[in-house]
Amino acid sequence: MRPQTLPVVIRSQARVTAALMGAVVLVLAACGEMATLPVADGMGPQPTLPPPQRTLIPTVNIAPAKGWAVGAMPQGAPGTRVNAFASGLDHPRWLHVLPNGDVLVAESNAPPKPDDAGGIKAWLTGLVMKRAGAGVPSANRITLLRDTNGDGVADLHSVLLEGLNSPFGMALVGNALYVANADAVLRFAYADGDTRITAPGVKLVDLPGGPINHHWTKNIMASPDGRKLYVTVGSNSNVAERGMAAEAQRAAIWEVDTTSGAHRIFASGLRNPVGLAWEPRSGALWTVVNERDELGSDLVPDYMTSVREGGFYGWPYSYFGQHLDERVKPQRPELVASAIFPDYALGPHTASLGLAFSGGTSLPAIFANGMFIGQHGSWNRRPHSGYKVIFVPFKDGRPAGAPVDLLTGFLSEDGHAFGRPVGVALDKGGALLVADDVGNVIWRVSAAP
Repeated sequence: MRPQTLPVVIRSQARVTAALMGAVVLVLAACGEMATLPVADGMGPQPTLPPPQRTLIPTVNIAPAKGWAVGAMPQGAPGTRVNAFASGLDHPRWLHVLPNGDVLVAESNAPPKPDDAGGIKAWLTGLVMKRAGAGVPSANRITLLRDTNGDGVADLHSVLLEGLNSPFGMALVGNALYVANADAVLRFAYADGDTRITAPGVKLVDLPGGPINHHWTKNIMASPDGRKLYVTVGSNSNVAERGMAAEAQRAAIWEVDTTSGAHRIFASGLRNPVGLAWEPRSGALWTVVNERDELGSDLVPDYMTSVREGGFYGWPYSYFGQHLDERVKPQRPELVASAIFPDYALGPHTASLGLAFSGGTSLPAIFANGMFIGQHGSWNRRPHSGYKVIFVPFKDGRPAGAPVDLLTGFLSEDGHAFGRPVGVALDKGGALLVADDVGNVIWRVSAAP
């Protein structure tokens, strides 16, 4: 073969491989089971939990990433309006609003996972991520967005921090900005109004990472007095199929001292906790948790729950309290007996990630007291679930009523994803900001004029 023909052959082989991979995905998708219950049956304080439906091949129903056409956007609830607060970002995942109104966005994606590349399941996971828009390198930066004229659109974009390692959660305590990388929490010196930080960060505490780091997103939130950070650390697998040694200090929320970095497990048995929020009436810490996959389209609902100090929430041995997962061997009956039933189910496979308490919102009165939840959307359910932002009303510090759709329209009629909502946060004016990591936009939902 002549040297000049080699690139042509390589390109041709790549196209054939891509076509075969796409065909395999379609075949796998066609083999999966279907939901027998509506998503709503898996929501609320007492969700319906049917028997597990295990199949030889997991249900794969990907919503391929499409992106937004020019001028298109999601639809807000009645009484609201939607606009792009910032666009042209690189996989925006998480948000943090500073006291001066500046908005920080973590532009981030999964770190390399060299030890998670073998086997058909890992290959299939890679395909899912790629088709869902998540198979791109991480920008590894935090960008500062500022709306200088108050028109609801950021007119100043500045890279605040770069060279990070798949950053996610952010928290400001005094003049210290804490950033959760995929493997550590760092502390940076910050002064009000800063648009760029060049001084290196100081490591506060190492976090479980490593060459697999299955659930890599690490979120953080400060206690009201600023003395502690609460850090979410997801599991290293679906249901501990790599053994419990690989899950050491994972599937948990850590409590970390902001001065010394000393930490303890605050709560455990939480497969993949992500969003965190304080509920002011009760003073309780709340989180949203992604539950396990591959038990069928109707199981297991993701959930939102208050977090009890020292509480155990079942993973991997059981779900929703003491419902045993028979895939896990050996069992731990003494742990299962103590497993806490979560407060509020959020629907099976909705990938609920973002969480923000609505106190101080300027949205219509129906959204005055409760939690906003960003649902990133399913891959292990037919038909799709999630792909929207919902609101769960509260009364006396507890969920009280059915969820309300706030932001929808992320899916096309043929099942493609225009966008996928992730982090949510209230801006200084009380509007809700929503990070869309497929559309590469921060949406702003405000009250209609």
